[in-house]
Amino acid sequence: MVDILNAIVALTNFVIIPATAYGAQLALGALGVTLIYGILRFSNFAHGDTMAFGAMVTILFTWWFQSMGISLGPLPTALLALPLGIIFTSGLLLATDRVVYRFYRQQKAKPVILVIVSMGVMFVLNGLVRFIIGPNDQRFADGERFIISARDFKEWSGLREGLAFKTSQGLTIVVAFICVIALFWFLNRTRTGKSMRAFSDNEDLALLSGINPERVVMVTWLIVAALATVAGVLYGLDKSYKPFTYFQLLLPIFASAVVGGLGSPLGAIGGGFVIAFSEVTITYAFKKVLTYLMPEQLEPDGLVQLLSTDYKFAVSFAILVIVLLFKPTGLFKGQSI
Repeated sequence: MVDILNAIVALTNFVIIPATAYGAQLALGALGVTLIYGILRFSNFAHGDTMAFGAMVTILFTWWFQSMGISLGPLPTALLALPLGIIFTSGLLLATDRVVYRFYRQQKAKPVILVIVSMGVMFVLNGLVRFIIGPNDQRFADGERFIISARDFKEWSGLREGLAFKTSQGLTIVVAFICVIALFWFLNRTRTGKSMRAFSDNEDLALLSGINPERVVMVTWLIVAALATVAGVLYGLDKSYKPFTYFQLLLPIFASAVVGGLGSPLGAIGGGFVIAFSEVTITYAFKKVLTYLMPEQLEPDGLVQLLSTDYKFAVSFAILVIVLLFKPTGLFKGQSI
């Protein structure tokens, strides 16, 4: 019985908790992608670097607060700087829309043109972020590192395996849950949210109903800025901040949105957790868990790992291809918001 408990703790420690936190981060990123696709009708390839920009601004303000001795005690100081990061990212996206996307929208450009334009914006943002904060890892987390430390858990439980639950992981899950609830409340209960849904369902009918399209576009970019900044900061707190990492995150984020059903917010959330648990489970070495569960003579010699962690993003790509081949509308049939 003790070995079974140790196996459960090890699986929770290395698979369930990390995958849940990672899934929450991907879900927030995929929500931003699916909102842009559902309302503005193009795939925004600059979303990963938008996350990097929002996280960068938050980090700069975090360092400033830390230099003045301002903190939140056990919680990361980045939570204080997060609203400022959202404000600056909102300004960036609104300016980008006015300078770049609005022209193509007025010209009724095809979605593929907007995709190519968003790739240009992506490279500009990537260079801007690297120029300002540098290309290397940046750490900005402070406060208490663990909610539950492995040592304390071992002392409390008497088990061989220790359960470690990081503050950043708990914060990610709680903040993501709050953001999702707030977003769904906004879309379903407020007049502006209903206007956005109507615009997504039928643009021509929405215009005939008196809905202001520019207001819908503005609110969409504001929501996307908030989601991107929160997702970028939570990912940076949980791992570390490196601009190129957010460029790489674009694949699992888009895979999450497509797997769940591009254009469906509920699908973006579900797809985020599908991709996260798939990546973590397939690249995890199950030797420790199986050692607890199997007789001594049958204990595995190898790592019992399907793929190396170097191929983590390949898992996202493989799932994306399979879904596009067999269920192109995604798990939630790509329903519009």
